[in-house]
Amino acid sequence: MRCVIARFPFDLIKSEVAQSMSGITPEPVTGVSVTIDRRVYPVMQVGEVITRQNRRDFTTGEIRRALTRLGFTCHEARPVTPAWDARSDEDALSW
Repeated sequence: MRCVIARFPFDLIKSEVAQSMSGITPEPVTGVSVTIDRRVYPVMQVGEVITRQNRRDFTTGEIRRALTRLGFTCHEARPVTPAWDARSDEDALSW
């Protein structure tokens, strides 16, 4: 499938994207992510690998749109919830 990312045309195939990401260790996910072969990658990391461009050259939306059209599942960022310490809860209740 032909996609334009950062004003450059790319011919992307789902199996080739999966193959290019197979040896890559996923970075911690802080934003939009995509599932490729049971692994969850940040969308910007995948964009950097498949385009061989700097992450500043394209947007999350461009990569997400291309990966969705290829048939990959993209996920929104989950809100980070603080881990509560039982001791700090007791301290808060003792006030």
